[in-house]
Amino acid sequence: MPPHPTFSFARDTFAYENELVWEYEPMGDAGRMAFRRREPAATFTHHCTNMARATRQYLLHARFDPTTPPVDADTYTALAREVMRRDPRAAAPSPDPVVIPGYPDLRSFSRAHSQLVKDSLGGPWVSYLQRGNWRMIFPFTGEQQHGVAGRLLESVQAGRPAVVHLLRYPRITINHAVLLFEAEETPDTVRFHAYDPNDAEGPLLLTYDRGARTFHYPATGYFTGGLVKVYEVYDGLLY
Repeated sequence: MPPHPTFSFARDTFAYENELVWEYEPMGDAGRMAFRRREPAATFTHHCTNMARATRQYLLHARFDPTTPPVDADTYTALAREVMRRDPRAAAPSPDPVVIPGYPDLRSFSRAHSQLVKDSLGGPWVSYLQRGNWRMIFPFTGEQQHGVAGRLLESVQAGRPAVVHLLRYPRITINHAVLLFEAEETPDTVRFHAYDPNDAEGPLLLTYDRGARTFHYPATGYFTGGLVKVYEVYDGLLY
């Protein structure tokens, strides 16, 4: 079996962001945001799940070869679609990866061919119909979140990035997917390094508080920051 590749934010993420439909502004009371439609309107939205999933698919199922000459757009389109046809729930690298010539990594490939790569990801329905969405309506206990944190820590320490759903429910102030790829432990916390598809500049931290048995996500352009519920998706038959 091929060794699991090491994830690098600078190399293994997309060069573009999942755009926000709205412009947000904190309102002062916990978790609330005022919002207005972006001007000009965003053109690539509701793809956070697509991008988090696809990042792992490229990591596991593609191999970039900058030593070979670039090919035409139709060939790149076929290669990108083939990567997306591979199993998003795979636990190990493919023994026969899709070889993408002319580029060293996903960041440079998606920068040079952003539209065809975007087109290969599928539409917003990928997020709306993700298999694990049923889980968000059921209670999340401290014990359950403790178990989630342990499994996620084990996964990323073994070099297996995990796609997770972040949410608040029933008051939905965040409903989002990110990819966890690294973790740092202290006696009190686990700090997971996250690729947020809404931010192409650098990783964010999803922090697990061992004592409170809760997860915290930082303030972003779309979220005021604070407590979130977390579970892994693209993992097993139910998710």
